[in-house]
Amino acid sequence: MRKVILYIAMSLDGFIATESGDVEWLSGQDATSKETGSYEDFVQTIDTVVMGYTTYHQITTELATGNWPYKGMKSYVLTHKNDKSDEEIVFTDENIKQLIEKIKSESGENIWVCGGANVVNQFMKEGLIDRYHITVIPTILGKGIRLFHDKNESVKLKLISSESYNGMIDLIYEKR
Repeated sequence: MRKVILYIAMSLDGFIATESGDVEWLSGQDATSKETGSYEDFVQTIDTVVMGYTTYHQITTELATGNWPYKGMKSYVLTHKNDKSDEEIVFTDENIKQLIEKIKSESGENIWVCGGANVVNQFMKEGLIDRYHITVIPTILGKGIRLFHDKNESVKLKLISSESYNGMIDLIYEKR
């Protein structure tokens, strides 16, 4: 069965971006390291990406301008904007619980909750995240966009695995 996986990086103090949305700090402790981390293996397990409009906009205007990084995958952008969808990118304001139920009913690989924090917390509120794959970056930001809001209900997790590389730590949890 398809799983909904939150795969995201955060600072040691729990932020996914600076207050202005900057993510340039997302790297390990050694800029010359050849360790690539878990991303390449992770993307082989998914075929669907879900993100908010802010994340989509940042990808298309800053991080991967003119080169959509999720080609070949179905991407859902949660938004109230009326942008034009195509075969790979669907802009939708559909209820996320109904959207995920629909996606899970179709055959395919796992579903990646890509970001941002508002989308992650909506998924948490609905109890839709099956696996939390969080990479802790060796940086303390002090302030910024917090991954988990303080309004969330408690979620009991069990550790599936952990791995460290270049000062970063991947923590993989599933609901108990």
